[in-house]
Amino acid sequence: MAEGDSCWVVVLVGGVVGFILVVVLNHFWPLLFKGKGGTVPKGSFGWPLLGETFSFLKPHSSNSVGAFLHDHCSRYGKVFKSHLFFSPTVVSCDPELNYFILQSEGKLFECSYPKPIHGILGKVSMLVAVGDTHKRLRNAALSLVTITKSKPEFLHDIENIAIQILDSWKNKPQVIFCEEARKFTFNVIVKQVLGLTPQEPETSEILEDFLTFMRGLISLPLYIPGTPYARAVQARSRISSTVKAIVEKRRAGRRNNNNNDDDDDNNNSKKNSDFLEILLSVDTLSEDEKVSFVLDSLLGGYETTSLLMCMVVHFLSHSPAAFQQLKQEHLKIRSMKQKHDDHLDWEDYKKMEFTQYVINEALRYGNVVKFVHRKALKDVKYKGYLIPSGWKVLPVFTAVHLDPSLHANATQFHPWRWESQDPTCKKFTPFGGGSRCCPGSDLAKVEVAFFLHHLVQNFRWKTEGEDQPIAYPYVEFQRGLVLNVDPCSETTM
Repeated sequence: MAEGDSCWVVVLVGGVVGFILVVVLNHFWPLLFKGKGGTVPKGSFGWPLLGETFSFLKPHSSNSVGAFLHDHCSRYGKVFKSHLFFSPTVVSCDPELNYFILQSEGKLFECSYPKPIHGILGKVSMLVAVGDTHKRLRNAALSLVTITKSKPEFLHDIENIAIQILDSWKNKPQVIFCEEARKFTFNVIVKQVLGLTPQEPETSEILEDFLTFMRGLISLPLYIPGTPYARAVQARSRISSTVKAIVEKRRAGRRNNNNNDDDDDNNNSKKNSDFLEILLSVDTLSEDEKVSFVLDSLLGGYETTSLLMCMVVHFLSHSPAAFQQLKQEHLKIRSMKQKHDDHLDWEDYKKMEFTQYVINEALRYGNVVKFVHRKALKDVKYKGYLIPSGWKVLPVFTAVHLDPSLHANATQFHPWRWESQDPTCKKFTPFGGGSRCCPGSDLAKVEVAFFLHHLVQNFRWKTEGEDQPIAYPYVEFQRGLVLNVDPCSETTM
């Protein structure tokens, strides 16, 4: 037999053996766990090693569940087994089980993102950290958000940056909104976290590296020189060095201020009222954790908030009634200000009731986050199901948000549903839940609301083409959400 023929025989035999193993595992694996108080959910493992990962991640509109979930839920129910991200997995599209998983963080389940994500985010990122490290980082985040969210300086910065962005549109018949939204959220978060303005050289350095960093998050995890993943790891290192330099500069400034009089201290306090100034005083975090905290803040404040803005603007362009009611709400708020150019404040934000409905509906219908990664720490029994220890668990938010048995007319953008629906219920989890619920969700909503305040009063817009939000698995508009924009007065639609 020729050498080439031998190779083909080996490949053929290996394929047959692999196929038999998959069939055997699919059929008999659940039986291994009988007698422990439940049975592993029905499902399939797919191909050896890769399992069904590619099918699960196949691009689809983010306001749909996609072919994979539709097919598997139809065949196996809302809870099923699969083999995803190189691990046997239980996928949950059930609101009760999702809630149980999120609330059992650190007890029965823990965060378990794929290892390559750790390489980019860093070992002490709040997004991947577990146990005491995560608790310390989260407590610091909640403290900073609480201090920040109603500060006049923070609210003024948001509004001023929104006005600057929109002023640049006045002579433009068309804008690529995803770029504009990212520019807005990046300038807001860099100003708030590091006290940097768009004109400072460090801002452009961080932005350039951050764009490289973001591209690596959704790339193949191959650490080979020149690949997006390798570039992302290197970009994170450069961002860390830049942040450390800013930290040292700020510390030096604080030491110098200790030698100044009280008036100078007060002036400096007003000037440096950002996250970093407060973070430097937190004794419970190491230097690496503080730097990682800054990177996490940039990531959360940049990508997810800008994507939420894009969702809102996209869905409003197809809902004239929602646009008109939103505009009337903001015209009323503006008319109550003593001066036309008075800054918005926290009281104004609390009056933006319909704005909150629009934001909630964009989160439900658009699904900024499709699912999260968890791992079972021990055998878990739930309603007759057994989730074996060590298995990956994926609570899928999209399937719950678009479930017609939970939300009337679930496949329609209808903000008015939130007049009677509780946004804190188990069937609405756009920011996760439990101890990993996004600590910056309130800040994101304030940013979107303040931007909308000026957008709807000054512009009308239509989307160019049929650009849809696509989940792959991170959501994006493939053409960048091109808008045809027209300036308008307060008396026109």
